[in-house]
Amino acid sequence: MSVLLNKIKICLAGVALLVLLGSVCAQTQPPPMHEPVSASVSKYLDQVQGKTANELVDLALTNNADLAAMRKEAEAAEAMIRQARLRPNPGIEARGTRQINGMDNSLMVEGSLPLELGGRRNARIRVAERELDVRRAAVAEQERQLAFDVRSKFGESLAAALKLKLLEEMLGSAIENIELVTAQVTEGRRPPLDESMQTVELNRLRALRETSEATLQIRMLELRNLVGMAPEEPLKLRGDFENLVASLPPQNIATEQALQSRPDLLGARAVEQLAAARVEQARTEGRVDADVMAGYQRMRSGFPLLGIEPDTGALLPIDTKMHFFTFGVKLNLPTRNRNQGAIESAILEQAAARNRREFGELTIRREVAAAYARYNGAARAMEIYRVGVRDQAAANLDVVRQTYELGSKTLLDYIAEHHRFIDVENGYIDAMFETYLARLEILRATNAPELENK
Repeated sequence: MSVLLNKIKICLAGVALLVLLGSVCAQTQPPPMHEPVSASVSKYLDQVQGKTANELVDLALTNNADLAAMRKEAEAAEAMIRQARLRPNPGIEARGTRQINGMDNSLMVEGSLPLELGGRRNARIRVAERELDVRRAAVAEQERQLAFDVRSKFGESLAAALKLKLLEEMLGSAIENIELVTAQVTEGRRPPLDESMQTVELNRLRALRETSEATLQIRMLELRNLVGMAPEEPLKLRGDFENLVASLPPQNIATEQALQSRPDLLGARAVEQLAAARVEQARTEGRVDADVMAGYQRMRSGFPLLGIEPDTGALLPIDTKMHFFTFGVKLNLPTRNRNQGAIESAILEQAAARNRREFGELTIRREVAAAYARYNGAARAMEIYRVGVRDQAAANLDVVRQTYELGSKTLLDYIAEHHRFIDVENGYIDAMFETYLARLEILRATNAPELENK
């Protein structure tokens, strides 16, 4: 009898433990995941009030502090041209003498004017002008790179937004599917495993959406930073990846355009011209220069004796005052220092600048060719996705879903096909983004804003 009572106590304790575990699990389990999902992509895309890539580029060109600093440096170079055009100031010198324990003294005032012979002033002006050309080219190059960075980051953000939109659409479809499967399981038409598998798929999509939105938020923060916006400032994008496959100028024409208008190459040519101007300036500094001088001198001289006035016979001091006009030329003769080292250094710098310019031309030809090759491949891949992949993938998903509902396919088959469809759509977005980047690369390589997809 005691053994039976012990068994009953053990059973009751087990039941109590099961009830306790059930209550704990009920408290720790996540809430039901079948509630509708609100679309968050609308926080990032607005095809009416959003900012286009061009508008963001304009903001960046206006607000970028580094670019503003470079523009100030160009203004400083303009001021240096005005300084270089100024002629040297004249000089004035005053000196005098006085005899110790005597009455002799003199006073002299003399002015001098540098002549700047040998083209010194013109050489100085040319150097200042070439320095301005270099700084202006640097500003234009910075603008070109900044515009590319903004448009590239705009494309990254737009691609991330499209992927988020796709996941939210797939998530909405998954919620509808699990509601249908739950009803069928309740009716006994589907095994409970199908509901569990569908729940796993739903939660997987939810997790993907969270990471996708986080990626989009990071891209948008980086875009705000490029255009000079605060992280908390609202920003929505307007645009798409449509009409990416368009006619482009022939590669040879685009290459010639790049060689004529690329700011970095114009800057290299300006540096080469600056080096040539410095060579000429160094040579002028090694030539003869002169200063002209003119002045006035007054001298008083006498003796400690008295002389007799011829007319009156009075005694008078013996002294005299003399006035002189002075003039002369001061020559700087380059007999020892003819500026040989500076000339040699400037010639070597000119050769280095020429080598850099030649290498820049070669690099531009390679960049244009690579940009066209990249674009052609990306455009073909995007067309293959658009024409031969997406529609077929959507049709395959629809067929597998129908056959699953009819019982010919398992839920695993439908989920696998669903994964393939998402991969295909993401691949198409990546292909559009790659084509967009390839067009931007042509834009940057050829310095041709008219090629941009508006």
